[in-house]
Amino acid sequence: MEIYDYYTSGGKNLIMEYVGKLETKERAEVLDAREQIRDYGLDAFEKLNTRQLEGKIWEVKLSKIRIMYVIVSEESVFFLNICRKQKGKTEKQELDKARRRAQKYELL
Repeated sequence: MEIYDYYTSGGKNLIMEYVGKLETKERAEVLDAREQIRDYGLDAFEKLNTRQLEGKIWEVKLSKIRIMYVIVSEESVFFLNICRKQKGKTEKQELDKARRRAQKYELL
């Protein structure tokens, strides 16, 4: 399965930039999840801890990290946002950010 990350209009890959700043254990966890998705496609999502946030936007729940994504087709997934798990207002802001990014790429 092909994984597409959100890029800014200036060409920055915000997903991998965030991953690069994580502690070693968390970075390894995210990279392992990406590898599982790349290797096993849709089957990987059944093994990972996921949940639907709204409409087509889902999240992979890792220990302290959340990756918000949209499945585009059987062959591709689009990672919209990545953030540290938090409660309340910040989570809503992160979901709003994922929604805006999905709309920008016409994924919803």
